[in-house]
Amino acid sequence: MSVDTLTIARPDDWHLHLRDGAAMGSVLQHTARQFARAIVMPNLAPPITTTEQAAAYRQRIHQALPRELVFEPLMTIYLTDHTAPDEIRRAHESAFVHAVKLYPAGATTHSASGVTNVRRCARVFEVMQRIGMPLLVHGEVTSAQVDVFDRERVFIEQVLIPLRRDFPLLKIVFEHITTAEAVSYVREEKGPIGATITAHHLLFNRNSIFMTTDGQPGMRPHYYCLPVLKREAHRRALVSAATSESARFFLGTDSAPHAKGDKEAACGCAGCFTAASALELYMEAFDQANALDRFEAFASFNGPDFYDLPRNSQTVTLARSAWTLPAEFPLGDASVVPLRAGGTLQWTLQA
Repeated sequence: MSVDTLTIARPDDWHLHLRDGAAMGSVLQHTARQFARAIVMPNLAPPITTTEQAAAYRQRIHQALPRELVFEPLMTIYLTDHTAPDEIRRAHESAFVHAVKLYPAGATTHSASGVTNVRRCARVFEVMQRIGMPLLVHGEVTSAQVDVFDRERVFIEQVLIPLRRDFPLLKIVFEHITTAEAVSYVREEKGPIGATITAHHLLFNRNSIFMTTDGQPGMRPHYYCLPVLKREAHRRALVSAATSESARFFLGTDSAPHAKGDKEAACGCAGCFTAASALELYMEAFDQANALDRFEAFASFNGPDFYDLPRNSQTVTLARSAWTLPAEFPLGDASVVPLRAGGTLQWTLQA
């Protein structure tokens, strides 16, 4: 399908990092310009572990939102070994907390307080399964004995399959999937399960971390994320899933702003900042796959349907019009470098 403009129902972002304070105030506008709603990650420092903390964070987001933009943050709470079932009930009753996030301890940014063993959360999962509260899973094991490129595959085998066996009705979102094994698992597994896919995992393989676009060697820290980019075969599997007719796959940017100095460091942070050009990047991936006719379902329908929320009635239009992505954006008193900084994007979100 080749078109020069595409109008779709306004999408939502089902996986987003906004940070807090001045940093959040800098990046929030980018997401609110593109998306109607977003599932907001709770891995602040300290993390959002209670409904009360989620309410306060939500208020800060609304206060930071530019007056001319309409945007609804969908809040989550951070699962720990000590989360009480009653906290899950309170979160569900709040109507503004829409999910619980499972970070394996040490898996990614600000995950030190995460779950050390999912068996410790059995009582919480029982409640979530009964009330229909989704569990959002960062699907990687953290054992030093497991190769970083295999952490997602091993997580499916060691954690996700037993979890689904014990709680077959638990609603799960396998977030930012990166492998053919994850695609197959989500496609074939019985019960309520979905998966988000990022634009960067659709567009790039692991070569992008270690060499330039013209094939020259060099470490590119702004392409480093967790889960890490994988082989080309896995990227192709993700594109096939995103552009398929399966409603189990939907848009989640995992946009993660880090200060430039924290990325370009001896031990650089994991995360790609894509909020400023998210829809344009996704459009590029779908355009390359000759699947623009499938984009609206992936971006605008599958997510709200999975979360039992209404689809957005507003629309957005993207046009085939080249533009140059800025090299940096403000991030509080620092700056953040977007993915593809200084590069040319082929699609433009019309104002």
